[in-house]
Amino acid sequence: QVQLVESGGGVVQAGGSLRISCAASGRTYRTYGVGWFRQAPGKEREFVAAISWSGGSTYYSDSVKGRFTISRVNAKNTVYLQMNSLKAEDTAVYYCAAGRVGRRQDDYDFWGQGTQVTVSS
Repeated sequence: QVQLVESGGGVVQAGGSLRISCAASGRTYRTYGVGWFRQAPGKEREFVAAISWSGGSTYYSDSVKGRFTISRVNAKNTVYLQMNSLKAEDTAVYYCAAGRVGRRQDDYDFWGQGTQVTVSS
């Protein structure tokens, strides 16, 4: 069993930066890929970024590629999402998930509760 807790969300101005974190518990966490998804009001949850268990492979949606960076520190059981050049359309609840790394929600077995990111224009 893996439990995930996101943190670091908040309000930031357009063009600014924010780093959100996903802290995990569970001894097998380090064997899982981790993904970030987001859900804006009235929209479906969408893939943002993912990282393999080793951190050697990363994946991004086209909408965030070049602006967001996913990374992990297994010694801290934590995955980060560094978000730069934020836009109003990045406003959403951001969720992290652990499982088989991929772009689909059903690739993941465990989910956090989400953290709100609001970008003001």
